[in-house]
Amino acid sequence: MARIVMKFGGTSMAGIERIRHVAERVRREVEAGNEVAVVVSAMAGETDRLVQLCREAAPLYDPREYDVVVASGEQVTSGLLAITLQGMGLKARSYMGWQLPIRASGHVSAFIEEIDVDVLERVFAEGGTAVIPGFQGVTGEGALATLGRGGSDTSAVALAVAMKADRCDIYTDVEGVFTTDPRIVPKARKLQAVTYEEMLELASVGAKVLQTRSVGLAMRFDMPLMVLSSFEDLPGTLIAGEAAVEGCNMERNIITGIAHDLNEARVTLAGLPDRAGAVASIFGPLAEAGINVDMIVQSVARVGEPSDLTFTVPTASLPETVAVLKQVQDKAGFADMLTDTDVVKVSAVGVGMRSNAGIAARMFETLAERGINILAITTSEIKVSVLIPEDYTELAVRVLHTAFGLDEVRA
Repeated sequence: MARIVMKFGGTSMAGIERIRHVAERVRREVEAGNEVAVVVSAMAGETDRLVQLCREAAPLYDPREYDVVVASGEQVTSGLLAITLQGMGLKARSYMGWQLPIRASGHVSAFIEEIDVDVLERVFAEGGTAVIPGFQGVTGEGALATLGRGGSDTSAVALAVAMKADRCDIYTDVEGVFTTDPRIVPKARKLQAVTYEEMLELASVGAKVLQTRSVGLAMRFDMPLMVLSSFEDLPGTLIAGEAAVEGCNMERNIITGIAHDLNEARVTLAGLPDRAGAVASIFGPLAEAGINVDMIVQSVARVGEPSDLTFTVPTASLPETVAVLKQVQDKAGFADMLTDTDVVKVSAVGVGMRSNAGIAARMFETLAERGINILAITTSEIKVSVLIPEDYTELAVRVLHTAFGLDEVRA
């Protein structure tokens, strides 16, 4: 007998027929003797609809009331799934975030502080199944709180950790984690296993399978995740520690995957004075405004002469970034500001980089052979990212996928 958290995304819950399909999967696990808690997202598109209603009601809406509105989507699907499971003869009940409770702080993008699992322990002891709406918790003042977009993944992982589950299964509209987007590279392969670190990097640079926060939480508490298809009974992708992943495949590729992120905007500040504090006068106000800065490149011709500073921000943050920079232009002293949204970040990720030299060089050479100009570069221990013109997105992903041997079918 295993203790499992099963999480189903919005596409899996999009309508009664799909909810019945989800219920069948849950019933199979329960009938196999497992203790099951199910976390559900709202129906596909429902959260977007609710967010838009809030914006129409008032552009500067109250975060507390926003949470009340957008949390309703998951409450609907959790109730519908519980009803469906009851119709199949299972002892199922839905439990809202405040009923467990899932204690959280803040609104709109709240953080989980603690989950009380006493209710779940009683449910399991009585042979029951719990259905829990993802994405929500309750504040110390008793107000509803939501965890931010994609927060149902975080709900599922946090719940799995709290109830000491054996694993957390994430059901999506894809079969697992692929070496890259199969829509761009038909030869992309489904990965049998990926380390937490690799998945965290892939998620942060454009892979949409899992929310970054959920992967970070799983890594912190060493909670194995399994990414599976909601629609087909196929093996998925295990996300676990390095030892477990190496045990699945002793000879792995140096590079695990190629990811791309179109949600990047480039900002260039020309004529920045060469003096102490100039850069701080730019990034300090951006940080205070909650704007995440990613890639940073500074070019200095000669000591004492003005330089150019280039960095990237999320595309959605560009208008606010421009507004903040205009306010600090006189203090920072830069002469001009240029912006560009026709760029893409392409990244190669793999723990094999730690013990293999020349990965960045091969990446740069591969792009150069195809005439693709690199606008900015950033690296981590297991990742190399480049910023390139958006028009070259698909070409860059395809040639890098081939260059690092990811097209090949390994025995």
